[in-house]
Formats: sequence, structure tokens, C-alpha cells
Amino acid sequence: MLRDFGPNEFLFLVTSARWTVVLSLLAFAGGGLLGLVIALCRVSPWRPLRLAMVGYIQVMQGTPALMQLFLVYYGIGLFAIRPDPWVSAAYAFTVSSSAFFAEIWRGCIEAIPRGQWESARSLGLRFPQILQLVVLPQAFRIMIPPTIGYMVQIIKGTSLASLIGFTELARAGQVINTITFEPARVFGSVALIYFVLCWPLSYLSQRLEARIARTRGDAAPLT
Repeated sequence: MLRDFGPNEFLFLVTSARWTVVLSLLAFAGGGLLGLVIALCRVSPWRPLRLAMVGYIQVMQGTPALMQLFLVYYGIGLFAIRPDPWVSAAYAFTVSSSAFFAEIWRGCIEAIPRGQWESARSLGLRFPQILQLVVLPQAFRIMIPPTIGYMVQIIKGTSLASLIGFTELARAGQVINTITFEPARVFGSVALIYFVLCWPLSYLSQRLEARIARTRGDAAPLT
């Protein structure tokens, strides 16, 4: 039986958004940690390790996130294990986001002037020590704006999890639409909630980027 889209339905969408946030945080934490390891391997002096990480990044960035999600979800079933939407979504988004985090952070690490690397080597520091004592403390400051900016992409990308039965914001919108048949109001509300989640992060990323540009003496980006 159809019913009108009202406060209760909107509240259901809002409460469902918490699972979007939780999944995004899991992807951010797992993908960020894995991405940092990959980024460090990308700048390592060992060529085979660098090439292996390049291959991983190209595969992850060169295939759609939806296909990766399907491969994880349905691939688990090949081992006689019942696929779980929660585990599958968290794993797929962690692996996918790690490749993008790795490239973001590699660029920030390589943005540190080569003179500082060479000066550290002249002091007898080894590669891990150079990273720990000289490069990473400076690179982390540069990493913050693009990292926060990519978090917005993760939040929006979690809507793909609805296709494997994971009940987050997008899936909740589909459910409400089937019982109200008011797609304009339902999905307009879904879009509004996504905007509320994403816009503060986008704004914060732009502000931090402008602040870092000023402190480095660069021209701040136009907004």
C-alpha cells in the first residue's frame, strides 16, 4: 500500500545515513593505512617493489569500483562462504581507496625538495630514517587537504554498496521510493543528505589548501 513521503520517511533516510558514514570511515581508515604503505613502497629505492606497487595502483584505478565490489561479493561465494554485504563493501572500498590514497600521498612525499633528501643522505641517514625524521613530518601537512577532499569521493562512492544489498543511504532511498512512489521528493532528500555530509569536507579541504598555499608563499587557488 502506498503512503505519502513524510517526516517518518525522512527520518528513516537520516538514520540510514549513519551506515554510509560508518562504511566511509572504515574505507578511510583501512584504505588510508594501506595507501600509506603503498606510497612508501612507491618511493622506495628498490625498483621491483616500486614496479609491483605501480601495477597494483594501475589495476585498482583502471577498473570500476562497482566491478571490484561485485568481484569481492560474489568471489567470496566461490569458497563456499556466504557473502556478507558489510564485509564485502568494507573490503572492496578499502582496497579501491588505497590506490588513490597511495597516489595522493606519493605526490605529497615527492613534493618535498630533493635537496632535503640529499642533505639527509649526506648526514648518513638511511631511507627509513629520512622518511621518519625529514620527509614525512613535512609531507603530512601537505597531505591533509587532498586527503579530506578524497574523503568526499568515498562518501559518494558508498552508494554503490546498495547494489549488493547493503542498506545505506542510497538503498534506504530505494526502499522508501517503493512504498511512496514519490521519487522526486525521496531522491531529492537523499541528495540533500549527501550534500550535508560532503559539503563541509569540501569546504574544509579548500580552506586548508588555501592556508597552506599562503604559508608556502604560493598563490591561493581561486574559489
